[in-house]
Amino acid sequence: MKKLILFALICFTLGSCGPQIYQAPSFSQVKDTHKVVAVLPFEVTIESRRLPKGVTADMVQDQQRDYGYGIQSDVYGYFLKEMSKNKYTVNFQDVSKTNALLNDAGLSYDDLRLKSKDEICQLLGVDAVVSGKTIMSKPMSDGAAIAVGLLVGAWGNTNSVNTTITVHEGKAGDLMWKYDYQASGSVGSSRQSLTNALMKNSSKKFPYKRS
Repeated sequence: MKKLILFALICFTLGSCGPQIYQAPSFSQVKDTHKVVAVLPFEVTIESRRLPKGVTADMVQDQQRDYGYGIQSDVYGYFLKEMSKNKYTVNFQDVSKTNALLNDAGLSYDDLRLKSKDEICQLLGVDAVVSGKTIMSKPMSDGAAIAVGLLVGAWGNTNSVNTTITVHEGKAGDLMWKYDYQASGSVGSSRQSLTNALMKNSSKKFPYKRS
């Protein structure tokens, strides 16, 4: 019991704990055929039992969408820096091109979750897609929240953030790799700090990283 309590205290102090990693057995064979990978907007969910006064469900939905595109941009930016160091075996499609192609196809942010990953890969002309889900217990307080206005100060920093980053291959849309990450406290206090923490940890096991 004492060991469990100590483990929990260490997890809380560090702001994250126990990442879970899955990799499909077949991924080691197919990943060498992948040349271009796209990063999709993240699916963001803000959980709250009661909305602060003056905050509507539409405001929360707008913030979820803004964070979804914001995390997409942050993740792509991280990959771009690592690509300049020749750390990956694939190239990443520019997110502006990705989003333009999705928009041209009439796919909104909410439509993406209804499409299979192989359909999206075919539409984008890529071999695989990186996507993810983020669940926040409270919205974070960065520029997107400031744009909403009433959310800042009404909720403050998030209590906890659960984020999953995944890789699906393009032919059948199968899940090839999955990394679960939990952040709490100051780690999840802004979108950028959350993304930096996620990528710093997940990049160590990212399947396209050169040996």
